[in-house]
Amino acid sequence: MTKTLKTSNHLSTCSANFSRLNKILSGFSKDKYSFDLLYSGKKNKAEFLVISRTPHTLSVEAKLLSEDSAFIEILLRINIYVDASLAEVISYQQEQPVPFFIRSPFSQSEDEKFQQNKILTEWLENIFIHGAIEKKEIDFLNG
Repeated sequence: MTKTLKTSNHLSTCSANFSRLNKILSGFSKDKYSFDLLYSGKKNKAEFLVISRTPHTLSVEAKLLSEDSAFIEILLRINIYVDASLAEVISYQQEQPVPFFIRSPFSQSEDEKFQQNKILTEWLENIFIHGAIEKKEIDFLNG
């Protein structure tokens, strides 16, 4: 199979996202993860919930929450392909990319799928750079 530059970049991004998620979510051993994020003066929290699990694939819902707001700041659905070591965003803010074979009825970026995966990349990089503490550790220290 010949890979175009676009495909190659997409696969590289998905592979990097898998590596980051695998590290943050400790090898995907649990069904729910909650972290307090340390990168701002605000109280932000990241939650990862495994929606479905098969031997080779996980579907995960990832949320960025802020105590300052009742709204979810980021909501991503991610398919994690364990055997291929890839993690791909399938939904951003509950919006899915329009399949390539359907003409989009509204203005939509051609590289929307890549942009959604890049958002995940940047969010995970931010968590690695600034740090996160698993919620249960904070509760243990406070209690």
